[in-house]
Amino acid sequence: MEPITEPEVDLFAETLPSMDEIKTLSEFVHSGEANQISFGEQVESNVAKTGQKARLAAGIGLYILGRNAEAVEKLQKAKDCKEKFLYLAFALRRVGKFEKAIENLQNSLDYEADTLSINLEKADTYRCAGNFKAAGKELKACKNFDNVSAEYHYQRGRLQEAQGLYEQAMDDYKTALELSPQHQRALFHLAFRCDLSGDEEAAIDYYRQIASSSPVHINALLNLAVLYEDAGQYDKASKYVDMVLETHPNHQRAILFSKDIESSKTMFYDEEKEEKKTRKTQILETPISDFELSVRSRNCLKKMKIDTVGDLLNISEAELLSYKNFGETSLREIKTILEPKGLILGMALDEKQLPSAETSDGTVAIDEDEGLRNKSVDDLQLSVRARKCLHKLNLHTIGELIHKTEAELLGVKNFGVTSLNEINKALTNSGLSLRSLD
Repeated sequence: MEPITEPEVDLFAETLPSMDEIKTLSEFVHSGEANQISFGEQVESNVAKTGQKARLAAGIGLYILGRNAEAVEKLQKAKDCKEKFLYLAFALRRVGKFEKAIENLQNSLDYEADTLSINLEKADTYRCAGNFKAAGKELKACKNFDNVSAEYHYQRGRLQEAQGLYEQAMDDYKTALELSPQHQRALFHLAFRCDLSGDEEAAIDYYRQIASSSPVHINALLNLAVLYEDAGQYDKASKYVDMVLETHPNHQRAILFSKDIESSKTMFYDEEKEEKKTRKTQILETPISDFELSVRSRNCLKKMKIDTVGDLLNISEAELLSYKNFGETSLREIKTILEPKGLILGMALDEKQLPSAETSDGTVAIDEDEGLRNKSVDDLQLSVRARKCLHKLNLHTIGELIHKTEAELLGVKNFGVTSLNEINKALTNSGLSLRSLD
């Protein structure tokens, strides 16, 4: 892979570069940490200038650096032109102000912006906002570009993928690549879908095509490394992680993954530990129907939807006794089942209970994290490997995830310390954590 060469593009020249030149500059900036630092210094030396041309260039520079809120503020003060409205729309989309982004995309049409490009950007914006109906309407307006525009098929694929129409999305990504073989985003999303669907051979092929181009998609390299590590090809996995670290030496995920690959080379299987884990799982999954209980106890548990020994660990004595017809005799029966196994009623609740369950005035605090816990684990923006492991565990919401322990996650094949650290970091940033047995 040839390194991307520095483009002769001066964002702060007297005349603003073209959109294509700015795109080339952005690719160069993000191709390495040193480039980002250098460009960041250049932006800083120009950001204080007050001329309208200077504000426009500085706003675009801030957008390239990912400083989107600052970019919005700077671009709003620039002179009205196509570039102003387009980059303002892009920055607003990044900060979640989708309606404002749509307004600015519409404004760009008054300054001779390309109609097809704007309609596709609108579709992209509506999709990001979760308004799939509006996104579909914008794409329908571009129907004449079916089998003509690669970007049209790419955006249609993204919308279909967001709606769960994975086969149709992959067909559109393939069409986009037929029309434009170098369409990196279509290639990445096609690889990603193959990866998630279990077609690892195809995913590797697509990711390798991205890896051989310039500039390289960092996530493509890391996902390719994951697939090679899963296949036990550690040298190849290390090769692609090293490619990331060569240009981004402080990339935290790549650093952790590199250590994880080295650990995998010397990993051993603790048979005794795995047997203990299996025995514990078997105990918790034992059906209540396997035990001799009175008809009353059995019926009460059935109505309460308590089917296994593990279910009993998630309910307290008080909750059981509060149920109609469930008395002390039935309670003793249940305890007789659990005691020989070293288990007690409600022990799982004690493990999961968060500190400071009450407010300073003694009243029970409202769970402000309820909405967060009901969110999809996809909102944590995890790597492919972590997502696939969570899928194997049938974990779909953040609430389901935080009821798992580190040991349970590490027990999944190909789930290593890197993925665990990634999940712990994502949960910590949300004020949550995995369940602890301590």
